Amino acid sequence: MSEALHVVCPACDTVNRVRAERAGDGAACGRCKAALFPGTPVALTAASFDRHVASGDVPLVVDFWAPWCGPCRAMAPAYEQAAQRLGARVRLAKLDTEGAPDVARRFDIRSIPTLVAFRGGREVARVSGALPLPQLLQWIERHAA
Repeated sequence: MSEALHVVCPACDTVNRVRAERAGDGAACGRCKAALFPGTPVALTAASFDRHVASGDVPLVVDFWAPWCGPCRAMAPAYEQAAQRLGARVRLAKLDTEGAPDVARRFDIRSIPTLVAFRGGREVARVSGALPLPQLLQWIERHAA
């Protein structure tokens, strides 16, 4: 019997059970049929944040950012590339701190961009400042994968 993972749908926030060995093979949401691992960062909101952090078995890295932040915009292409490369091993997400100030305050986000790695619903690591792709992938592999 294979291990089942709980994976939160990036489109409708439904929790899906997926066999671990099939997670990267085009798994789709049982409710809305969206790809569970679309190869892009998931846009989180204040309403969806806790569900993605607490309900998913796949490690999650959240980029706390804001649209006006130059370093955030500079790191965005590298973050997109990292999401493509990591596939189903790690879920990458973004949370706009302007749209979700209560979440940013709860996690004591004092500078942006800040990356926070979560596993099992708990924060396991964080780093602040824009990272180029090689360092970004290295940090994710060390702390989340």
